[in-house]
Formats: sequence, C-alpha cells, structure tokens
Amino acid sequence: MKPSSISITFFLALQVLSVLQVNSQGTDSCNSNLNLNLPFDTSSLQCVSVWSRYDFILRYVQTSSNVWSFVLSAPNTNSFVGMGFSSNGKMVGSSAVVGWISSNGTGTMKQYFLGGQQPNLVVPDEGNLTIVENSSSITSQSSRIYMAFQLSTSEPRSRMLYSVGQIGVIPTSPGFALAEHRDKVSTRLNYVTGTTSRTSSPHWRLRKSHGILCMVSWGILMFIGAIVGRYFRQWDPLWFYAHLVTQFCAFLLGIFGIITGFVLEDRLGEDVDTHKALGVFILVLGCLQVMAVFARPGKESKVRKYWNWYHHNGGRILIGLAIANVFYGIHLGDEGTAWNASFAVVISILVLVSLVLEFNLWRKN
Repeated sequence: MKPSSISITFFLALQVLSVLQVNSQGTDSCNSNLNLNLPFDTSSLQCVSVWSRYDFILRYVQTSSNVWSFVLSAPNTNSFVGMGFSSNGKMVGSSAVVGWISSNGTGTMKQYFLGGQQPNLVVPDEGNLTIVENSSSITSQSSRIYMAFQLSTSEPRSRMLYSVGQIGVIPTSPGFALAEHRDKVSTRLNYVTGTTSRTSSPHWRLRKSHGILCMVSWGILMFIGAIVGRYFRQWDPLWFYAHLVTQFCAFLLGIFGIITGFVLEDRLGEDVDTHKALGVFILVLGCLQVMAVFARPGKESKVRKYWNWYHHNGGRILIGLAIANVFYGIHLGDEGTAWNASFAVVISILVLVSLVLEFNLWRKN
C-alpha cells in the first residue's frame, strides 16, 4: 500500500531538515587531513563514509596482529554519537562505544552493553569490547566530534551500528544513563576493501507487512468507521452500511495483521509479550464488536440503551488501545522517526476531524 501524500510530505520535510542540520556543522571528508593529537598513530588510517545522512566518517587500520585503531568523526549537535559492533546487525546483545561533548567542552566516552531496548538494559562501562588501555580519546574540532579508540582483537565484527542521540540530551553522572537515540543505522563493513553497505532488519518484509496491516486496520480504518457511525447518522441508512463495511474491512485486515505478528514472533524469537498481549486483547474486543452486530436489539427495545453503551464504549477502548499498541510496535521494531511521524500525522488529522464534528453535534443538540 502507498502511504498518504501527507505522510510522504512530512517524511521528506524530516529528510530535508536532517540534511540542513548536518550541513550547518563543520565538514570532514576522507580527503581531509586528520590533525588531531591522538594516543596512537593515524598516518595510515583507511577512511570510509559510513552514514551519509548524518555525515559519519570512519577511519580505521589494523595496527598489529591483534590491535585495530578506529576514529569516528561526526557533527557535534549537542548529542551523543555511538558506534557499535554486532554479531547479527541487531542492537540487542551488542556492545557500543558512545561519546559526547558536554556544554562546558568536556568530552566523555564510554562502552555500553546493549542488553535490550529499555533504558535500564543499556548498561554503561559494560560490554564485550576489549579497549586497549589509554587508547581512548574524544575531542571536538571545527564543530565535529572525533572519537578515537583501539580494540584488542584479531578481527573486529563487520556488522556495525551507528546512532545519534536526541539534540540537547546527553548522559550525565552518576548513572550515565543513555536515552533513546534520535536515529540509527545498521551496516556491514568490509575491512579489506573499505566498502560499507546498509543491512536490512531480519524479515523486514514481514515486519513491514505486520506494521502496515495493523496500522491501517486497527489504528486508522476503525477510527474512520467510528467517525462515520457517530457523526453521519442524518444520512440513514447509508451511514449504517458505510460504518458496517468500514469496520468489517478493518477487522479482516486486522486479523491478517495479527497472524503476521505471530509468524514474525516465531521467526525472530524476541520477547514481545506485552505487545502480543495487547494485540490479542484488541482482537477479542474486535470479535465482541462483531458479535454485537448480530445481537443488536431493535430501536424500541428497552435494552437498546445498554447495547449502545457497550458498543460505543467498547469501540472507543479498542481504538485507543490499538493506537497505543501501534506506536509501541513501532518502538519495538525500532523503525525510527518516519513511521512514528507518519502515523502520528494521520491520527492527529482524525482526532481534529472528530473534535470539529463533535463540536458541531453539540451545537446542534
């Protein structure tokens, strides 16, 4: 399915802002001389642009049989920059070197173990990287951060992770907790040829299908069907059939979305119990809503008002939980700003339309 024109426009605006933000910083390139006072020799470093969107440049060399030298250069945007080494291209279970420059000009660099996606599972001063003693250095020059270190290893992992933190949010003592990154990328580096390529998430087609199906069905179509059912009753019986068809399509697509979710969980083997439990509960609410159609009493029935209360409030709870679970799923999938922003824009428009129609309904009554 193609995203809405609004979502595309918003996404392109984010891309332009990111480019402008990077270009406003100091420049560096593989043709530039590295004039830094580092604790190891930098004369023979190999250079490669590893993340063009944020102008991340990596220099590296095998110093000896079991020592590798690295220098990561990135714009100083008053945020942390991170460089991780992963066995499978995923964040969880990997280790990363993260650095930042404080407002007073003090540079700090630490190793973190990325034990999970929750902040408390990202542990400072832990990890499986063996950093050579007295080899670490972080400095700022021409509005760029230069983070240098040496690893004691015969061959570093080729799956690399790069991240950039939220602007104005840097770790502080004593805990040095690492806040969620603003953006990240997973790449593969060929140390011999100096070429780098982006790696896609495992089963990314299935991830995308699950996300789009649940987003469109439970999050958007259900919301639209509820708007039709509440605010367009003057067009009887057209409103009823439009409401029925919209909600039926949403329910059908939602079932496919949940099925893809179960398949995805089985293939990835990740812990998504909360997300799955919410999805199952939403499906149960959806089934109850479908069954309510067949148990719908006549307009003159004394129990009609109770049926209305159950149907209307059950639908509101379903939609609210569905929207929350979609955002939570985007977070679990670590899909970043574009997905969050696109879904948020659509939901905001639907909420605004609902408020306008609700005010108009209140004024008429």
